[in-house]
Amino acid sequence: MSDDALLDVRDLVVRYGDMTAVDHVSFTVAPGETLALNGPSGCGKSSTALAVLQLRRPSSGEVLFEGRELTTLSERELRPVRPRIQPVFQDPYGSLSPRHRIRDAVAEPLKVQGRWNGTDGPVCVAELLDRVGLDPSYGDRHPHELSGGQCQRAGIARALASEPRLLVLDEPVSALDPSVRAGVLNLLADLQDELGLGYLFICHDRAVVRHFADRVIEMREGRVISG
Repeated sequence: MSDDALLDVRDLVVRYGDMTAVDHVSFTVAPGETLALNGPSGCGKSSTALAVLQLRRPSSGEVLFEGRELTTLSERELRPVRPRIQPVFQDPYGSLSPRHRIRDAVAEPLKVQGRWNGTDGPVCVAELLDRVGLDPSYGDRHPHELSGGQCQRAGIARALASEPRLLVLDEPVSALDPSVRAGVLNLLADLQDELGLGYLFICHDRAVVRHFADRVIEMREGRVISG
């Protein structure tokens, strides 16, 4: 493992039955760095992201986060690690429950991790919403009352609640109108500068990747072809 690597993926293989979705993929992500996985739909980008998050257990290979090998850990052993690696998914509405107010969605990780109390919890949520450029009053709204860009900002606030070191961003702006994509990308860049976050950035849009990423890995048919 590289001395400065936050994430070190080695010879990752992900299979679905007889189909190999990810074929011996290796890469590293350093703190404060954005590594992009670029390629067409079906090339294995999202399967790689799910394996890094341990939401899909890989068939073989290693995923080292902060020096710890994750693929051999049980679900119980993964619990203290999961807050440090947080996802931001493509669909801003689908990633938030339509039944819950925004403040409850953002607070959910705090409650799951036992870090919520009735005194400072709401204050923390207000601060998180403000940090992602949302007025704290938006916490009283439901997802359908927000725009796609606002919902994605709420999703980012929820990810930040866990105080992560790495964000896995799976097509975070592809479902947004072009007019709001730049604002969300600028927010992510500002958060990275402020917090020193590492980003694994999944994207099929080469123009976005060239603008946003520090390094780019090109994938085709489950394999790395450059980068």
